[in-house]
Amino acid sequence: MRVLVKDLKEHVGEEVELLGFLHWRRDLGKVQFLLLRDRSGVVQVVTGGRKLPLPESALRVRGVVVLSPKAPGGLEVRARDLEVLSPALEPTPVEIPKEEWRAHPDTLLEYRYVTLRGEKARAPLKVQAALVRGFRRYLDRHDFTEIFTPKVVRAGAEGGSGLFGVDYFEHRAYLAQSPQLYKQIMVGVFERVYEVAPVWRMEEHNTSRHLNEYLSLDVEMGFIAGEEDLMRLEEELLQEMLEEALASAGNEIRLLGAEWPSFPKDIPRLTLAEARRLLKEELGYPAGQDLSEEAERLLGQYAKERWGTDWLFLTRYPKAVRPFYTYPEPDGTTRSFDLLFRGLEITSGGQRIHRHEELLRSLEEKGMDPEGFQGYLEVFKYGMPPHGGFAIGAERLTQKLLGLPNVRYARAFPRDRHRLTP
Repeated sequence: MRVLVKDLKEHVGEEVELLGFLHWRRDLGKVQFLLLRDRSGVVQVVTGGRKLPLPESALRVRGVVVLSPKAPGGLEVRARDLEVLSPALEPTPVEIPKEEWRAHPDTLLEYRYVTLRGEKARAPLKVQAALVRGFRRYLDRHDFTEIFTPKVVRAGAEGGSGLFGVDYFEHRAYLAQSPQLYKQIMVGVFERVYEVAPVWRMEEHNTSRHLNEYLSLDVEMGFIAGEEDLMRLEEELLQEMLEEALASAGNEIRLLGAEWPSFPKDIPRLTLAEARRLLKEELGYPAGQDLSEEAERLLGQYAKERWGTDWLFLTRYPKAVRPFYTYPEPDGTTRSFDLLFRGLEITSGGQRIHRHEELLRSLEEKGMDPEGFQGYLEVFKYGMPPHGGFAIGAERLTQKLLGLPNVRYARAFPRDRHRLTP
């Protein structure tokens, strides 16, 4: 029966069977050392008199587990039998044991199908999977229903910009930039819903923080009193996500040397007007209606110095910079918020308009044609509760948590301005 590398400490002195990949090899003639890698870790194997295949070949090894202080993990397997299940046919374009995601990013991304096998390359994906698991677990426990919405749509949730067009039989359609309109409709069905799914944004940005396809963690909740209900929900949700990641992907977090954040009882809140005033008067940085990347960075730094936290809610954005469905206030602001983590926006959310006539008026004020939103607007004729929600960008959160230099390393096969393969 197969034994995983992580469980070998329980089998010292016993013969075991290992299945994995040839991570590294060293031939000293009579004695040969190799590292075998499986999904749980790496172990040293000692053998002799064999013709070793190329690295990344798939192997079966049978041997005895012994203590070896100089070996990785303090254990090694002395092989009695070694079988090549599938040989590598040529050397890998990047030496996996020496892979380092901080170096040669284009090479690492071009050959992602093999470089992902490296321990550091795959670690962010393991952490992200744990974050998503914590996301689902919290929401399931609090009576949210997971939904699955269309990804080929007639119109964008935020208007006509940033959409990838596709031919859909005789119609023009688009890749969904958000499940926003559908998750609002589903609030009328289940009251509390969420979705974990990719979304697409046709942005020209080619920066370390932008992707054209990313994983969106969407939440929508009915019968709320205001946006504060949503921020409270997100505080509890994020705390559970971080706890799950640390519990089940702690080895990967430590491997990457990530500084794991603490979570405050209450995340500080600043209205956008307060933030702009602070930027201008205390930090010497003028800010417009919306905030630039540098303004967000400065506010994140301020929150760390002032309140000792990596987290900051910015609230009450003006109507001009928010989508048409955002609930407006008489003073021109909206019941909306962004969440900054270490100076980067990872969440956008707020309360939505829930009355039909107000939605129509908002569309007209934005210069948008209600005809393109008919299927969405219809549900508001039949009674909708006060509701709202938010979306977390999974890759951005992973990037900032782990200190990755580029958001592309937080997605297995990233899609950006110039990348359609692998």
